[in-house]
Amino acid sequence: MIKSTPPERVAAELQDLIATGEKLIASASSTQGGVRGAELVEVMAWASRAGHTVTMVSGENGVHSQICRRALEYEGFTNIYPGNYKHLCEIQGALRAVQHDLEGGLLFDIRKLVQADIFADFLQMAEYLLNEGYKDASAVLIGGVLEDSLRKLSDSKGLPLVSSNGRTLTIDPLNAGLAKAGVYPPLTQKQITTWANLRNDAAHGNYVKYSAEDVRQMLIFVQRFCGDYLQ
Repeated sequence: MIKSTPPERVAAELQDLIATGEKLIASASSTQGGVRGAELVEVMAWASRAGHTVTMVSGENGVHSQICRRALEYEGFTNIYPGNYKHLCEIQGALRAVQHDLEGGLLFDIRKLVQADIFADFLQMAEYLLNEGYKDASAVLIGGVLEDSLRKLSDSKGLPLVSSNGRTLTIDPLNAGLAKAGVYPPLTQKQITTWANLRNDAAHGNYVKYSAEDVRQMLIFVQRFCGDYLQ
């Protein structure tokens, strides 16, 4: 299962990668016999981490990711010496650009990206349970993703997450608040109410009130909803 990576940990990883990159580039520019052995292993580990981090933050098709990917695909990547380390500089440049964009709020909100990945993972689990014949467990899991999605969406729009008496809002009031604020249309609100009722039936043991096909339609809706509103 994908684990959440807090934004501060992403920032720390970028800082560490940039510091390591500076050291490796300095060594590559001054080495006499080329980068070999343990230092080459360190370069490869750094490059792998850099590629993963840049892609995670800026997206698979982002400009920074493309620059990093081209550098990683360079045929002479491991042949590093003072006249051949430009590809390392390109990766370092991509890392610095991502750090700048992240700190300046110019990139996609990393927290939303992480949340979307987590939700996708839970929905894959729900689909597996459904395909194995566990429609009730699947319905409860999908309903949990839906409720948490509404909570995250409400938070991003500055809408209340708790009632006047301090209780955490559930699906129905969250749904009503989002629809009233115009975040999504009345039809979507009605669909969410329908799936919230199915989730409640599953949670309270009213298993005969819905079918496996109903749960599958709920899964499709929540997958689409997360894709439309949490990315």
